[in-house]
Parts: sequence; C-alpha cells; structure tokens
Amino acid sequence: MARLVVMGGGVSGHTAATFAKKWLGDEHEVFVVTPNSQWNWIPSNIWVGVGAMNKKDVIFPLAPVYSKAGIEYKQALAVSIHPNGKEGDGTPYITIQSTKEDNQGETEELHYDYLINATGPKLNFDATPGLGNGKGDIGGHTVSVCTADHAVHANLELQQIFEKAKQGQRQKILVGTGHGMCTCQGAAFEYIFNIEHEAKKAGIRDMIDIKWISNESFLGDFGMGGLHMKVGGYVVSSKLFAESLYAERDVEWIIGAHTSKVEDGKIEYELLDGTMHEETFDFAMLIPPFSGVGLKAFDKDGSDITETLFAPNGFMKVDANYNAGAYKDWKASDWPKTYQNPDFDNIFACGIAFAPPHLISKPMSSPNGTPINPTPPRTGMPAGIIGKAVAHSVCDRIKDGKNAHLHEASMAEMGAACVASAGKGGLDGTAAAMTVYPVVPDFDKYPGTGRDTDYTFGEIGLAGHWIKHILHHMFIYKAKLKPGWTLIPE
Repeated sequence: MARLVVMGGGVSGHTAATFAKKWLGDEHEVFVVTPNSQWNWIPSNIWVGVGAMNKKDVIFPLAPVYSKAGIEYKQALAVSIHPNGKEGDGTPYITIQSTKEDNQGETEELHYDYLINATGPKLNFDATPGLGNGKGDIGGHTVSVCTADHAVHANLELQQIFEKAKQGQRQKILVGTGHGMCTCQGAAFEYIFNIEHEAKKAGIRDMIDIKWISNESFLGDFGMGGLHMKVGGYVVSSKLFAESLYAERDVEWIIGAHTSKVEDGKIEYELLDGTMHEETFDFAMLIPPFSGVGLKAFDKDGSDITETLFAPNGFMKVDANYNAGAYKDWKASDWPKTYQNPDFDNIFACGIAFAPPHLISKPMSSPNGTPINPTPPRTGMPAGIIGKAVAHSVCDRIKDGKNAHLHEASMAEMGAACVASAGKGGLDGTAAAMTVYPVVPDFDKYPGTGRDTDYTFGEIGLAGHWIKHILHHMFIYKAKLKPGWTLIPE
C-alpha cells in the first residue's frame, strides 16, 4: 500500500487529493494536511467583502467531505520535509504541527511515498510596514479580502464608511496592491468595482471618491503582461478595455506604484520614475504580496537542504528553467510541464506553491532599484488543472511504477477562463468574462500578441455576472464531492 500526502487543502490541493483518492481507491492511502478546518471558495470573498454574501456562503467544513471520500485528514500545519528520512531509516516524511484546539501545537511525523506541495502562499503583510494582517489588529491600517474572515472584517469597515457618506461626510476609498511585487490584481479589480456598484445602489456614489493603485505598468496587465482579445468582433488590448471601464465608473488610477509604507489614513508610494508620493484614504483594501509558507527541508543527518527544494521566495522548485537569464531570452518553454521536483522524483508542487521560472509581465524597476511589477498569477482554473494533472501522474506511478508517463499541464499550453465581477445583482450585476489562450504568452508561436486571438476574447455585462454566480454554486458543489462532481471541469 502506497501513501500520498497532500500538503494544502485549497483549490489545487483539494483537487489533487480528491481525484487521487477516486483513482487509487482503497488500495492506497491519501492524506491531506492543511491548517484550515474550512474550505473557502476564494473568488467569492469579494462579495463577502461588500456584504453581498455571508461568510457561510463561501465556506464549508472539510472533515465530513474527506471522511466520506476515505481521505485521511490532518488539521495541521506542515513544518518541514525530510525527503531522505532519518539516519538508519530512509523513509521520507514531513513534520506537521496540529492547529486543532484540543491539541494545538503538538507535532507529528507523517511518512509518505509521494508528496504533493499545494500549500499556497503566505500572505506577506509584513513586507510593507503598516499594511497589517487583514484582520484590523493594532499596527495595521488596511483591510483584505484574501480569506473569508478578512472579507467579513472588510465589510464591517466598509459599512462604516457608507454610513458616514450617508451622513454627508465625503469619503475616500483606495483599493489595489500593497507592495511593488504583488499578484492577484484581479481580486482587487473585482473588489473596487463591487464597492462602486454597492455605493451606487446605496445612493451615496457621489459622496465617495474611489481610486485604484497598482504595481502594473498599465491598466489591464493583471500579471500576465496584458493581452489582446476579441471584444464584439474587434481585437482590442486589455489596457483599452480596462481604461474604458475605469473611466466609465469614474474610478481614478495610479499605476506603476510600489506602496512602501502605510500609516493611519495615508500611504507612501514610489513610482516607476523614482519619485515618492503620498495618498490619503478613509478606507483601503490593499492586497499583500505572496511568498512561500516557510517550509524547511532537512537531510537525514539533520543538515538544512531548504535551498535544494525551494527557490529564495519560498516556493518549491519544479521542472522549470530557472536559468532563463534576461527578459529578452525568456521563452514559453521555460515554464514547467510536470511540476516534479528535479531532485526528488516523488515530490511535486501545484497551484501557487510551485516556483515560476520568471515573471510573465515585463520586469520593471525604478531608478532607485525598486522592483515594481506584478508577479505571475497561478490561481483559479490553472491551479485546478495543474492539481489534477499532478494527481494523475502520482496515481499512474503508484499503480504502474516509476517509469509511468508524467502528465503535463504547462501554463504556456493552457487556456483559462476568468470571470471578474464588477457588481453583484440579479438584474443590474455585471462581470467581465474572458478567456485567455495560452496563459503564458508564446511569442514564437503567436508573433506580436503572444496569444491566439481566436481563443482569447472577452465581454462585460449582466450575462457575465450570472456566469460567475453559477460558477460559485457549481464549484462549491464540486468541492463537496456531490454526485457527478467529476463531470464539472476545473
């Protein structure tokens, strides 16, 4: 009997674990180690953050689902990986630390035959002084929608702003990225337009100034270097698409910005031209940068081999070209295909946990040497597709031996669909529905744009909102392993 251990129970880890158990059956073991007791459909946190949904609408307990599926569930934090085992015992294992209330902090060694790292990111609030932790604790001056609890807190703060606006006090809202190397501009994009939509519904839009701040060098970059897409039969740039929406909704923008410090009601930021500026606010939601969760790795003699398994940013090394060099030499083929660690063939990574070879957007720095550019997105549909492919590879190796074919899911050969809400409402909601192919542009195959414009297109409107609303229910249904869940695509 072989044992697969999946570290992380988010979109990618949950997908990998549930498919692996379905394919392996009772002949082999599947363990999930995650510090969270609840599964969170993160794309809908933005609706919780404006009060359009409740927390209970975006989460559910993991234990009953895993019990039903026959998956062993450990509510714990993965602390370290020991890929060569101990002296005298070469069985690889991980060290975990319980996060359950009744035995919090207790450590345990969990051996594995195959390991999938799907730990996701650490929300690195500390990278920007004063950014906080998304929960309103002392020392933080902004909110977040990165978790369901963060989103609940964000809505409480936002409603206070709305109340002040209703009382005739003009309010200033700032939304975007809280550091020069953030990703997830898409979540901030959705949140700012949902705030604008809710303010309009509440009849206070004229009392609220809304401003966007981002590390993107142009609106519509989204960490993907922007894109050209078909809209209404015409090929337009995402820059034009985004600028038109911001102008239409009367949302001002600051781009190419690195937020360097946050104080009560004020941020300091540096622009790509090297100049320093300040911006005031009454309410700010700034996405923090991501880093690896801080996993360590040790050899059998106890020596630290973290640098062997992980890149400097804490994400796990996989079959990518990490020596691609300068931007002019970057190629789509640099991106990983199998997500297998190059030093340990029984370790894989998926979702945000894998280290990308380089940016997708063009690297930018200010004259002061400050990097100001979005880092690559690896969430949503790509995370699910990669998780499923990695699970397939592991299952084939368990059943057919170590020479079994590894399944591939390169982001440079993968299409993705994205539905970005611009306001929730059955009759007045809007969302931008887009498809991108491929996610990582391939300028050799598609000169000029890097993508196939026949499969890269977008529209914004009420239909897009209903697609996002349906996807919310469909993916929670799938994650709960309801009948027919495998028929719903990632």
